[in-house]
Amino acid sequence: MFISVINHTKDIPDEEIHHALRAINRQIEFDFRPYWSLGATLRLEGKSGSRPNRETLSDMRGDAVLYLWDDVDVDDALGYHERNHRGIPFSFVFTRLAKELKESWTVTLSHEAIELIGDPEVNLLVQGPHPRTGHEVFHWYELCDAVQAESYKIDEVDVSNFVLPLYFTSTEERAGRNDFLGRPGAHGKTLESFKVKEGGYIGFFDPEKKDNDTFAMAGDKEAERRKEAKERLQKARRAGRHGRNRRVADAPTMRLERRM
Repeated sequence: MFISVINHTKDIPDEEIHHALRAINRQIEFDFRPYWSLGATLRLEGKSGSRPNRETLSDMRGDAVLYLWDDVDVDDALGYHERNHRGIPFSFVFTRLAKELKESWTVTLSHEAIELIGDPEVNLLVQGPHPRTGHEVFHWYELCDAVQAESYKIDEVDVSNFVLPLYFTSTEERAGRNDFLGRPGAHGKTLESFKVKEGGYIGFFDPEKKDNDTFAMAGDKEAERRKEAKERLQKARRAGRHGRNRRVADAPTMRLERRM
């Protein structure tokens, strides 16, 4: 899988992006692939103009597209994708949003790349317990959200933490690890299956409500701050994609991943 990275920012030079992509490609190859048996290569492509051209496909040269975007101009961004790249997996890194979240844009890029690899068509759900009540819900197949406030460095580039396959198991596996870094949280525990770390949140479809919902730790101001910032991007890939599947209970053709 080749992911085309298109730089539509004004302040990040291509040279800096190349440096970030080398680190993220190393992360995918040496950290992510050994656990998930999935991989991809990010490569920087040229852009057809100062902003995307709605009438041409000249920017799309890979199996998926990841746009680096200055503003949080979701309507314009999605209009470009929906008109030209139907059926092609895509994602956005809004650099201004990264600043609001007080994290490096490279962490956001790493986060989005990993989740693009894990669920390119944005149609996978995993059956598991509701984080509050324990009844069965269908969790979004997001590989970074639960640990989104944690990062680490590769070649001095900040990259995102991510969950491991055992995170999506209904019971805790003896001596198992649920995320790559395995850092203990504020209460001295590492990440539990279908749970979140400080600053993280998870989303799921609740068949009892027939609607999507999200969960973060009670009183977690950092998670709430991040969630509020991202909720303004309701039409963006990571926020709005689940809205397209809001009526999952009435859509028998939708694929549901079940891991027990």
